[in-house]
Amino acid sequence: MASDQLQVLNALDVAKTQWYHFTAIIIAGMGFFTDAYDLFCISLVTKLLGRIYYHVEGSRKPGTLPPNVAAAVNGVAFCGTIVGQLFFGWLGDKLGRKKVYGMTLMVMVTCSVASGLSFGHEPKAVMSTLCFFRFWLGFGIGGDYPLSATIMSEYANKKTRGAFIAAVFAMQGFGIMAGGIFAIIISSVFEAKFPAPAYADDALGSTVSQADFVWRIILMVGAIPAAMTYYSRSKMPETARYTALVAKDVKQAASDMSRVLQVQIETEQQEVETKEFSYAVPGYWFTVAFIDVIGRFTIQIMGFFFMMVFMFALAIPYNHWTHKENRIGFVIMYSLTFFFANFGPNATTFIVPAEIFPARFRSTCHGISAASGKVGAIVRAFGFLYLSQSPDKDKTDAGYPPGIGVRNSLIVLGVVNFLGFLFTFLVPEAKGKSLEEMSGENEDNDNNIRTGFSHHIKGELTDTTRADLARVSAATFFKRGMKTKEIDEREWLNMLMSWRIPSRPVTEVFPVRLSVRLLQSEKQTKSLKPA
Repeated sequence: MASDQLQVLNALDVAKTQWYHFTAIIIAGMGFFTDAYDLFCISLVTKLLGRIYYHVEGSRKPGTLPPNVAAAVNGVAFCGTIVGQLFFGWLGDKLGRKKVYGMTLMVMVTCSVASGLSFGHEPKAVMSTLCFFRFWLGFGIGGDYPLSATIMSEYANKKTRGAFIAAVFAMQGFGIMAGGIFAIIISSVFEAKFPAPAYADDALGSTVSQADFVWRIILMVGAIPAAMTYYSRSKMPETARYTALVAKDVKQAASDMSRVLQVQIETEQQEVETKEFSYAVPGYWFTVAFIDVIGRFTIQIMGFFFMMVFMFALAIPYNHWTHKENRIGFVIMYSLTFFFANFGPNATTFIVPAEIFPARFRSTCHGISAASGKVGAIVRAFGFLYLSQSPDKDKTDAGYPPGIGVRNSLIVLGVVNFLGFLFTFLVPEAKGKSLEEMSGENEDNDNNIRTGFSHHIKGELTDTTRADLARVSAATFFKRGMKTKEIDEREWLNMLMSWRIPSRPVTEVFPVRLSVRLLQSEKQTKSLKPA
């Protein structure tokens, strides 16, 4: 069984990049496109919600959401996301990735539509139902984080695994950008269709009744890409790593992978054949391009370092940046922090948890890691909304208490980035390594091989032990042993030949490539004799 598992996993690790890999990126990536659209589009409509539902007669300014309502509307989806990440991450390890993957999409589709259909016309009723459905929308979105990362990591080969996972995550940038573009388009259409006077000319008439449809349409459109992806997700097979390592069904794992990837895996004999947004979006794709070149650790530590530098560069001379002639420089500097966030920890903290945990816990642990990140998003949504207010109570936004100001808030962010920089030194590097190497799931097989080598030296091998060790060793220790010079190659080849059963040809015991190498060596030296 161990050797069969290794064969399936080895086939996945060395499989060439194929069309199905890109199909999986699109299927998983469209979920992330939807996640980003749904999570961030709410910030585009909060001002409109304030004008529609919180207009104050006689006020010199348009209505705004009260602080507690604004915090709830902006942050409640993040609360749901944390719960969803933990719950669906756990469920993905219990029931399998495929079964749970479709559930998250259905929750997202249902709650996206329901958010736009929030009941009533009174502010309290609309905001209450909006927050209710936004929580459950976040719950579905939360499930997409651990499942998408885990599925992509388990499908990918080890050479390009980081780039594939990063490409899924990079779809988030397009989702954010699509939300902004669609909001501009729909607002322009309604403005052209239903013109309104300026607020100074007619406070009440400046917000036409049809404006209530704008925010509802923007929220409901998020259901479309999720619904379009559901059928494709339902047709994806369970990942071979889950089926082989958790469900313990190696034959089914081999069958599933042979159906979608050009790999031929026979489980009974060891034969494997492998036939701000403008700055944020480039950051994602820089990660895709370089993560399997310079590694996860380098990208994350570089990202935290430059984010820290830019935050302090904005905070320390903050008064300089407030002058009108310097505002473009401020925008560029602040945008670069987004670039290095996405060409940095925003991407790597999504990728690394999908690579370093064992298969039986992978989805759960990724959910915990992702939920930890969303705690930071909640602190931002709830905390910095208040913290960044001016210390002078006469200069705060309506309804907000005094805070520490933007300058000090930027300093706090710089300190947080410095802490992230330090903690990065604890992150293991997964570049070029298989998932089983990172999680330690190969250790038992390595121990078996070393034990077999010891028995070989002592002359204690039986025919059964020979066959078992030959299959296992060919899949693991042979490759790593040669690279690390743990064993002399000729001695290793002699030992492998002595392990095979005399009545069976070499090609029935070893993989094709290794069999050829053994036979060539035997022919050249005439020193390797069958046992």
